[in-house]
Amino acid sequence: MEWFWLALAIGLLVVEIVTTQFVTVWFAASAGVVAIITAIANNFPIYWQIIVFVVLSVALLFATRPLVKKLLRRRTDAQKTNLDLLIDNEAIVVEEIENISGKGAVKLRGTVWSAKSEDNQVIKEGEIVIFKRVEGNKAIVAPKNQNNL
Repeated sequence: MEWFWLALAIGLLVVEIVTTQFVTVWFAASAGVVAIITAIANNFPIYWQIIVFVVLSVALLFATRPLVKKLLRRRTDAQKTNLDLLIDNEAIVVEEIENISGKGAVKLRGTVWSAKSEDNQVIKEGEIVIFKRVEGNKAIVAPKNQNNL
């Protein structure tokens, strides 16, 4: 019977490699453990094999999957994008920024962005601002002053 569990473990690992969803790997590990137990313990009843497989699979899934997902999310969140390179750079206001009417634009590295003021103040054309972030398709900027230096 240990060959069945070993084959199941290998099959589940193949499924995991193809899908990379970190679900079947825990079932594959459980099947591997049951294969080892079945090989060592003579006459290990089939119903106990199934119970060990199910309990161990569920325990591994709920105990470790959230941790693995968190670690993988952190790794992808840490990757910088081209947009991240614009943050905290100076831009020039090419159209007065006035949040209430929704008008305003800044130029940064040769590209003109629709812009909004971070603190809802009016920023005049020609002023230098600091590029803070992007919300939707608008650059959020703040006037350059001693606090932003």
